[in-house]
Amino acid sequence: MELEQNETDQELATRVAQAAGMLVLQLRSEFGPIEPGDKARRKELKDTADRASHEYIAAELQAARPGDAVLSEEGVDQSARDEADRVWIVDPLDGTAEYGSGLADFAIHIALWERSEAAAANLLLGVVDLPAQGITRATTDADAVPPEFDSSRPVRLVVSRSRPPAIADAGLARFAEQLADAGVTDQGVEVINVGSVGAKVGEILAGRADAYVHDTGFYEWDVAAPLAVAAHYGLATGHIDGSHVTFNHRPPWVENLVVCQPVLAPFLIG
Repeated sequence: MELEQNETDQELATRVAQAAGMLVLQLRSEFGPIEPGDKARRKELKDTADRASHEYIAAELQAARPGDAVLSEEGVDQSARDEADRVWIVDPLDGTAEYGSGLADFAIHIALWERSEAAAANLLLGVVDLPAQGITRATTDADAVPPEFDSSRPVRLVVSRSRPPAIADAGLARFAEQLADAGVTDQGVEVINVGSVGAKVGEILAGRADAYVHDTGFYEWDVAAPLAVAAHYGLATGHIDGSHVTFNHRPPWVENLVVCQPVLAPFLIG
């Protein structure tokens, strides 16, 4: 246990996310190379890392904030969060397929939700740690602004490898046409496949992508921390219909999500 006195919520979340990231990197190193066809060994690595990260994060949060509820992908969804004023929303290892394949586009997500009528998403903070990339993004990052939009190249749409949205297929030509008609860019649109939601948002913040669209649904732990970080950096976020994404629901399901450069929001949100 690494409990530190007088940590703020953000300091706690950042420390724990980074430590969990180091833990899963160490486990992958200890497992060593895995043959491409060895699915059993790869599953063992993914399951071991997912469980170890969850147990570490849950223990640290419980020790530091015993009155808070925790919603984690690998934990039991306790009824206590229904009445809780504060809920930590955790994905201990987002992008397990990428992690198990030796890639770098996996992440640790930690967000804190607070019951409030004042904020749309009710997220107090978020941390996305990209351990294999040596990058941590948080809602206290200074000088948090979106990268400058580059209209001289194609708009880069980052999507899930396993579940690309309709716009990345049948809707791609129409999207490119809309951008050209509006004078945003006449360079078209290209699709980039990335794993974790946190890694996708990281690609936008690094200037290597411009928008992320997911239209088939996923869980709150996939979304909460990346959305909080994206909003902190000034990216446009929301449901496809323009409504706000909210959290601590039962079931903890998010129907769809858009994160994009503000200039692209009129074409993707609402």
